[in-house]
Amino acid sequence: MTDISAPKVDRDDTALMLGVLSAVENDAKVTQRGLSSELGIALGLANAVLKRCVRKGLIKIANAPLNRYAYYLTPSGFAEKSRLTAEYLRLSFDLFRDSRRQYGELFRELRRRGRRRVALIGGSELAEAALLSAREADVEIVGIVEAGRAGELFLGHALLATPDLCPAPLEAIALCDMRDPSAAYAAALAAAARLGLSDQDVAAPALLRLARKAAA
Repeated sequence: MTDISAPKVDRDDTALMLGVLSAVENDAKVTQRGLSSELGIALGLANAVLKRCVRKGLIKIANAPLNRYAYYLTPSGFAEKSRLTAEYLRLSFDLFRDSRRQYGELFRELRRRGRRRVALIGGSELAEAALLSAREADVEIVGIVEAGRAGELFLGHALLATPDLCPAPLEAIALCDMRDPSAAYAAALAAAARLGLSDQDVAAPALLRLARKAAA
């Protein structure tokens, strides 16, 4: 269940840090003014959060042409982004509503591309929302993958160790992992390659904040 008792300040701080790390991961050339505009916060606050991330060793700064700077996530930054993503999802009041909507859009796009049989990666609250959205979009969920819990029952599905073990041929993979979405995405891309699927057949809702171009 989502923890609705969490203080709003915790959610706001988590969202702010996560927003900065996500923006840097997506665009190393992002400026402080760009961060301010993208996140809808004051320039001074964007600068303060960016400096905090640098002090914590989450972001490193490199010189770029034209006397500008480039920002990069460190390994600690990638790990912290994964942790904050899970924390933000846990704290969000609107998780179930937003995930239902986003998976609905995702599955309708897959159907438009002729992809109907889908495996879910991650036995989480997101998977529950994805199952409901799949029914509405006339998409068949042929398996739910959670390597560490393989064999357990989850909402009537026996969890699988890998997508390769799905009982029916796969046409797409959808991400539902809340603990480490980036690692799950990388594993899903590898599974897609083994199964003859393209990177575009691995789908993820925007709320997981994955940098698709980086993973691809």
